[in-house]
Formats: sequence, structure tokens, C-alpha cells
Amino acid sequence: MSQGTRRSGTSEARARLLGTATRIFYTEGIHSVGVDRIVAEAQVTRATLYRHFTGKEDLVLAYLTQADRELRAQAETAQAGAESAADQVRAVCRTITAGIRSPGFRGCAFLNAAAEYPDPEHPVHRAVLAHRQWFLDTVTELLAQTGTTSAEAAGRHLVMLRDGAMVSGCLSDPELVSETFLRGVEGILRARAAEVAAPDVAVS
Repeated sequence: MSQGTRRSGTSEARARLLGTATRIFYTEGIHSVGVDRIVAEAQVTRATLYRHFTGKEDLVLAYLTQADRELRAQAETAQAGAESAADQVRAVCRTITAGIRSPGFRGCAFLNAAAEYPDPEHPVHRAVLAHRQWFLDTVTELLAQTGTTSAEAAGRHLVMLRDGAMVSGCLSDPELVSETFLRGVEGILRARAAEVAAPDVAVS
């Protein structure tokens, strides 16, 4: 077997392990799933798993890293298709509602993971916080271009709306949740736009 063939097989096995873990972790939770089940459903040996991951925690981190990359790519693509900062915010938020409306939606992978790993010093919890900081920074930077005052509060507001939508989206009608979330986003954008439109008030 050539080196290229071995490398291809290795990459395929890792991808199969990660794909299997991602599916089960997201739909059923992390702590409830053992390594034996992942190995069995991925159709690999335990030795293969430990050749690619140091253990279950490493596999969980890989799952979250992949989810983070996918969400960042979605946000970048959404922003690239919109001209104004306000439209970029709308586009990013529409990717969120697309997820909420998708079959098999089970909430936010990161919020779910944080619930299972509450220790703020745990690597999994830190990975969740890093992802959330990226999202907060992204929307705050965009919102900063839509008004004249600091956008920090508006950014936090949007993140809280997003969190609520992600939780509600798997508990009630995803269409209504999506509509309510986007209406809330429009409220934030209108408030920011009003700052720009409001004339300066002269002080006598």
C-alpha cells in the first residue's frame, strides 16, 4: 500500500469517526454517548479511534471545532452577499433561522455542550465561550457601522435574541420562532438607524 493510499484511508476513518460522533452528540447529547457506540457505528476499531483522537474529550473538541468552522463559513458567505452592514446583519441572522427551520434541529450545539460541561475551566466549555465571543464580536462590529453610539449593548442584545431563538426553535413552531427573532433583529437595526437619522439638538 502506498503512502498516499494509507493517508487517504486514515483521513476517511477520521472523517467517519467525526461524522458519527457529530450526529450522535448533536441528536442525543454528549455524556450519554460512549466511545464503544461511536466506534461501532463508525465501523472502526478502538485502536483507530485512539490513533486519531486522544480520547472522547478530544473527539468532542473536534466536533465543536468543526461546528465552529462551518458557522463561521456560513456567516462569511452571508456577509459577502450583502452590501450594507445592516443587510449583512440580516443575512447572518437568516442563516440562523435557516438552521432553526432545518429538519432534525436540536438547538445550538454550543449551548447544549455548555449545559453538559458547566465548569468554565474545562476545555469544552472554553471552546464554547470562544465560539460565542467570535459571534458577539462579529455582530457587534457590523452593528457599529449602523449607528453613531457604541454597539456593545446592541451586540449583546442580538446574541441574547439568538440564544432565545435557538432554544425556542426546538420547543415550539420554528416558523414563528424565526419570524419573531428576525423581527427583533429589525428592532435593533431600526434603533441604530434612528441614531443616524436623528438631527442634532442645539443646546441654548
